[in-house]
Amino acid sequence: MGALDVWLAGSAKAGAHRARWVTKPMLMPLLAAALLNHRGIEDSPMRKSTLLAEAAGWVGDVILLNEGTVAFAAGAGAFGVGHVAYISGLRANRRIDRPLRCAPSARVAMGLALGAGPVMAVGAAREDPALSPAVAVYVGLLSTLFACAGNLRADLPVRTRRLTSLGAAAFVASDSLLATRQFWWRNAPARVESVVMITYLLAQLLLSEGAAAATVQTPSQHGAERAHDAPDGA
Repeated sequence: MGALDVWLAGSAKAGAHRARWVTKPMLMPLLAAALLNHRGIEDSPMRKSTLLAEAAGWVGDVILLNEGTVAFAAGAGAFGVGHVAYISGLRANRRIDRPLRCAPSARVAMGLALGAGPVMAVGAAREDPALSPAVAVYVGLLSTLFACAGNLRADLPVRTRRLTSLGAAAFVASDSLLATRQFWWRNAPARVESVVMITYLLAQLLLSEGAAAATVQTPSQHGAERAHDAPDGA
């Protein structure tokens, strides 16, 4: 279903857009169902926050099937709620031995907020001055998501920490391209929307799989995982 929606997203035909009213609203429910079917998902400390984020993503997906500034603002608001849900789950499972501001991901996130935030806010103001503050807030939430994704506690599986970081990075890529196309690249080829959807779906999938694997490990399990990940001869 994801592959079909990606293909339809990049088509300039009116029929393709109409078909997306069927395919796109199915994406997040299918992903949530897959998450709930994972073995041991009941023990994941990020289960609830991820499901809430996917529900907000579903709302945003449906809203953004409409065009115009109002739809864009409402869709961004829904995804902002989703980012808040993700952030709450990540914050609840953060490293307590290292403040967030000291994490490498936080430094990258700060650069993202200070660099891309003003650019996107200016672009939004060109379209509608009322949209600019909302875009600035959204960039802040996206940057916070990226920072928190790189600061998970060490007793969570390496798989969870890696997938979560990659998922947040994919969200940054997807939203950056979406905002660039919306505010600065008005004549972008139709297939750019396919790239937006590929990176968006990858982000949601990686975050969901990270949450599915997020079970706290015993000291013996943690030590075995560290030994497995160590390079030969270490």
